[in-house]
This record gives sequence, C-alpha cells and structure tokens, in this order.
Amino acid sequence: MEGVGYIGLGVMGAPMSSNLLRKGFKVTVFDIDQSKIPPLLELGATGAGSIAEVAEANDIVITMLPDSPHVEEVVSGPGGLIDSGHPGMIVLDTSTIYPGTTDKLAEKAASAGMTFVDAAVGRLPPQAIAGTSMFMVGGQAEDVERVRPLLEAMGETIIHCGPVGSGIRCKLVNNFLTMITAKANAEAFAMALKAGLPADTVWQVITGTTATNGCLSTGWLPKLFAGNLEPGFAMPLARKDLSLGIRMADEVGVDTPLADLALTYYDELLESEFGNKDFSAIVAAACEEVGVAPPVLSQE
Repeated sequence: MEGVGYIGLGVMGAPMSSNLLRKGFKVTVFDIDQSKIPPLLELGATGAGSIAEVAEANDIVITMLPDSPHVEEVVSGPGGLIDSGHPGMIVLDTSTIYPGTTDKLAEKAASAGMTFVDAAVGRLPPQAIAGTSMFMVGGQAEDVERVRPLLEAMGETIIHCGPVGSGIRCKLVNNFLTMITAKANAEAFAMALKAGLPADTVWQVITGTTATNGCLSTGWLPKLFAGNLEPGFAMPLARKDLSLGIRMADEVGVDTPLADLALTYYDELLESEFGNKDFSAIVAAACEEVGVAPPVLSQE
C-alpha cells in the first residue's frame, strides 16, 4: 500500500481523508490551518508542517483546495509538490478549478517525471462523509488504476472520463447545469408558495415528474428543506463553479444566455445576507423577494 498525502482539510477534504484512514490507508495530512489536523491524528493520520513534508514522504498526494490559484501554488509554487516531490509521484487533484490550470499543471508535473490526475468530486458534503461521492477522473488508464483504490475508499462511483483534464471538464458541465437549475427551482418554489400551495405538496409533485433534479430530490433535503442554510456547498463556490463553466463554454464557442443571467443573480446574492449561506439559500432569497417564508418540508 503506497503512502498517501492529503492537502486541504476543509468541508470536503476532512471527511474524504477520514474515509481513507478508516479504510486502512497510511495518510499524511496538511492544511494551512493547522487546527484542522488534530481530529485526523485521532484517526491515525500523520500530521505535516509543510507541503514539502507531505511530498517527500509519499508516492501519491491528493489535493482538495478552493480554487485554481490555491492548487497552482500548492503544486507548482516554491516549496510545492513539484519542487519537493520525486519522479513517479502522482498528484491527484480533486479540486474544482479552471481546466486550463489542470492542463498546465499536468505538463509541469510531466516535465518533473511526475503524473497529474484530475478527479473532480460529484455530490455534496453528506456524501463525502458517507464515502459515497462520485469521482470524474481524467488521466492515463494505468495512472487511474493506480489511484482507483483511493477513490473507491472515498466514493462509490468512479467514472474515467478520458485523458488528463477530462474529469474537471465533466465536473464543470455538471455544475453548470446544477447552478442554472437551482435558480429555476428558486423561481418555481417562490411562485408556488406565493400562490398558496403547500411546500410538501409541490415537492411531492415535482420530484415525481420529469421536472425533478438532484437539488430537490436529495441535495437540499438536509439543507434548505430542513430549515438549515449553514454552508455545506457554500454560495461563493456555487458562483465560482458556474463562472468556470461559462468560461469553458466561451472558450469552445458556446453561447450561454441562461447561465449568464443566472450568474448575475449569484453575484447579487453574494452581496446579500445569503452570500455566505448554503447555495440552496437561492430559494430562500427568491421567497423573500415575493414575501413568503422559504419552504420547509415535513421530512416524514
């Protein structure tokens, strides 16, 4: 069993690394916020004080970081994984970042005799905790097989999308659709509640027809529909993912009028009281605009 490094212990990284430890992997963990390390030490992790310490001790290093600049700094910055690692090491990035950054980092890793695999994560923090995430993976077949045991320890669905960069591109397509759909959900529920329809009835109808989507059927049940808007998948991340999807669409020559409108709305939300809430708060905001209470389901 190869030694594994894990960098980035946030709302997704902490449970994902925890699952590796529970499945018996030897894991060295690092986060710029060192207070996030002790809970993982209790599960058997080895704590590191620097990125270099992680790279020097392991053959596979997983990154789960907020945005492209963070991944670029950790992988190719001074004292980063490429500086401190060794030939044959795999960098397994599970972050949601700009695909051009993925391509650039893969080239830099290859020049240093290392391999870069992108494995963007589908699903939300509850699934990361349960170990039932989806991974959309980009990389050569032999590299994907080498990291597959790690992915299977953290998730239940592993989809090899193609060469390096394919995983993150699939993730952006997925989240592009999700964030637009979230806005449509918000408008539908605001309309329904303003018209006097019970939230439970509306939810039962639209999750039983072709109108349904993952936000309604699973993702928002422990969040908006339970009256909990504390961030799981936070609003700024939703806005970031949509903007990355629009950028990718622009680069391949696809017009995105609906997404452009949705992005404007997310920008407005970030300036409101909902800006640091869960992205399901998009529905609460729409309901507030029309003067009705946000939907809370009976959860029976």
